[in-house]
Amino acid sequence: MGNFYKLDRVRELADNDEDFILTLAETFLEEVAEDAERLKKAVGEGDCHNAYQAAHKMKPTIDLFQLGVLDDLIEVQDWGKFEKRDLDITPKLEIVMNAVNNAIAEIKSDFNL
Repeated sequence: MGNFYKLDRVRELADNDEDFILTLAETFLEEVAEDAERLKKAVGEGDCHNAYQAAHKMKPTIDLFQLGVLDDLIEVQDWGKFEKRDLDITPKLEIVMNAVNNAIAEIKSDFNL
C-alpha cells in the first residue's frame, strides 16, 4: 500500500476511522477520476476555463492523498487560469495523469474496490 499515494493525512483527517478512510478512498476514485478526465479533455481542446476549474477542484484531494504532483497540477491549473495557450502544458498534464491513474489502480487494489 502507498507506492503511488500516502494515507498519512487521510488517517489524520479521519482520526483512524477505517470506515471514513474507505469513504475517502471511494470519493477519490469517483471524483478525481472524473475530474482528471475533464482536465485531460479541456487541455486537449485548449479549453482554459474548464482546465482551470477541473485542476482547482482536484488540488485538495491530490494533496490529501499526497500523490506528489501538486506542483505539476498547479502549473496546469495556472495554464488555464492565465490562459497560457502559447505554452505546451501537456508534459505536466501527463505527469498528473500518470500519478492519478497509478493511484486509482493502487487504491482499487488496496481497498478491494
